[in-house]
Parts: sequence; structure tokens; C-alpha cells
Amino acid sequence: MRPDEPLLDWSWIAGHLDDIAFRTAQHLALAAIAVAAGAAIAFALALWVRRDRRVHGPITALAGILYTVPSLAMFAALVPFTGLSLLTAEIPLTLYTLQVLIRTFVAGLDAAPREVIEAADGMGYPSLARLRRIELPLAIPLFIAGLRLATVSTIGLVMIVSLIGNNFGGLGLFIREGILSFPTKVYVGALASVALAVLADLAFVRLERAATPWARARAARAARPAAA
Repeated sequence: MRPDEPLLDWSWIAGHLDDIAFRTAQHLALAAIAVAAGAAIAFALALWVRRDRRVHGPITALAGILYTVPSLAMFAALVPFTGLSLLTAEIPLTLYTLQVLIRTFVAGLDAAPREVIEAADGMGYPSLARLRRIELPLAIPLFIAGLRLATVSTIGLVMIVSLIGNNFGGLGLFIREGILSFPTKVYVGALASVALAVLADLAFVRLERAATPWARARAARAARPAAA
């Protein structure tokens, strides 16, 4: 970088909007695949914990151990087995979501009060119907909270994927390409990643509000006497 070179070359940004949009879409797709796969695994494990509490400790301990493995080391360890394929990127990203998702999904399934469960059992609800009609609706806020946190953290982790190769795309490539000689790419990659994380967070906030209208109604009723 020359001393007189600006940190942001606006003419380069204006001329590469399509490239920025394409890499942003790649970045989002990598994060979305990992969160979706992690959510499916975490939900299955949460149901297992719901049926057998003895597995709760081992499952959460294993998820915690996987979470402590350095991300770059896990990516590098997979390359000899899966090559520079999509699996090399998605397996670690998915495993890192489990620490958050398993805990929040189990807590969500535990959110239904015991007396409500007993009443449903007394009314003859099969376990699947009870899960679908009672437990899952009450678990929605915690489920979304877990997905929100997992998505934001995964968007940050996707930046590291570019360090193991150009095959995966994403905003991290801008940082990799620009770190030595062209700071504009570094700032574009970093700022676009932050913007993507903020937008994802706001999207989950809106999703939670739309999915839990009863929570807003309860809050409104609770605030009414105070206002009076």
C-alpha cells in the first residue's frame, strides 16, 4: 500500500458491485447450510434428550469439546479426507452451531410447564400430537434465539473458510486477496460481513415477533395497568 493510497477506493467498489453481491450471496449460503444442518441435528438430539435425560450430559459435553477445537485446525484436518470440497467447509461450521443449538432446543422443549404436559396426557394426546400442538409452539422463542445466535456466529466463522482455498467463495476472499496490497478489499469484506450479520440478527428478531403474536399480546396486557 502506497502512503498516498486511500483506505477505500470508491471507484473500485462501484465497478465491482456485482462481485460483492455474488460473494455476499456465497457467504450467506455457506452460513445458511451450516445452520440448517446444525438445527436438524440439534433438534434430533434434543428429542433424544427429552426421551432419555441420561444422554443430556454426554451430548452437551461433546458439543462443548467440539466447540473448543480451533476452527482453522478443524478445517485443515478435514482436507486430507474430504479435499477442498463443500464438506470441508460445512462439517466444522455445522459442528460449531451445536453448542448453542442443542442447549437452546432442549431448553425450548422443557419450556412447557409440567402441569400443561400432564393435562395433555390426561386428555389422551399422543406424544407426537402433544409435541406438535403444545411443546413446539411454546419452544419457538428459545428455538429462534438459538438460531439467531448460531447464525450470527457462523457468518463470522465463514470468513475463515477462505483461508483453506478459493473454492468456497464468500467475503473472506476479499480479505485474503487485499490484505497485502489493496486495503479496499479488506474493508469491503469485513464491513459486508458485519452488515450481513446485523441484517440476519434483525431478520430473526422480526421472525420471532411474527411467530409469537401471543407474546406481544401478553406484553401489551401487562403494560396496560402500568400505563393506567
